[in-house]
Amino acid sequence: MNLIELLLLAAIWGASFLFMRVATPELGPIALIALRVGIAAVILAPVLRSAEARRQCRTRAWPLFIVGVSNSAIPFSLFAYSTLALHAGLDSILNATTPLWAALIMALGYGVVLGRQQILGLLLGFAGVLVLVWGTLDGGKAGAPLAMAAALLATLFYGFAVNYSKKHLAGVQPMVIAFGSQAFAALVLWAPALMMWPTHAVTPLGWASTAALGVVCTGFAYVLYFRLIARAGAAYAASVTLVIPIFGVLWGALFLGEPITPSMVAGGVIVLLGIALSSAKRGWMRVPVPKR
Repeated sequence: MNLIELLLLAAIWGASFLFMRVATPELGPIALIALRVGIAAVILAPVLRSAEARRQCRTRAWPLFIVGVSNSAIPFSLFAYSTLALHAGLDSILNATTPLWAALIMALGYGVVLGRQQILGLLLGFAGVLVLVWGTLDGGKAGAPLAMAAALLATLFYGFAVNYSKKHLAGVQPMVIAFGSQAFAALVLWAPALMMWPTHAVTPLGWASTAALGVVCTGFAYVLYFRLIARAGAAYAASVTLVIPIFGVLWGALFLGEPITPSMVAGGVIVLLGIALSSAKRGWMRVPVPKR
């Protein structure tokens, strides 16, 4: 049962890049993500029925705000922007570099000493990123360099959020973190979203992709993720990071006709191997807040 839910979660989060690829050209990155986090906040709002959850939202409002901005508002928008030029499959592979950034920030910013295996994993993971970059830039697609930089910057924000939440949100209920981060992200994004709201008509497919992104890929996925943590533990649930790129590449190829290039396969395998090495024994992937 746990394995089935893990694969379902990976399939859902892998599909988020597909839905962004479809909806971003119609709504624009900011408006799309404002809708995504707003819908998710509404779905997760029932957590506030608990008095303890409401108390934690009040007393930890500032850390929740920081996590909402660094873990949702900014990186979600950056990834949405990147889908204007990058394939959904490639974006899903780049998203998987988050544990590498988390480990690097923990080592540089928190003085944690890395073992030889962790250092090798980081070097290998970032070597895989270079393979992906080289393969993408070699294609010469307009806007690809900036889009790839945006995706990698998004994962850097994710890595910061992992470490920040571990330090400042310890003891807070996971569902409170999920709701609070989405609510604050929506609060931050709604004003710029209204300013950048599309003036043209959005197609039914664009609205359906937006709804799927908010309802399924964010709201429902967070509930599924935290239920998996409760049943199988944080380390098992966070291993979904290694499976998401498989579905991201698969959905892009099946529904958008995206090519699966040799550089994507080679770079993706190297990145995932690096993540596996750098995460071993140290628990870099035991993150309290999911990121897709």
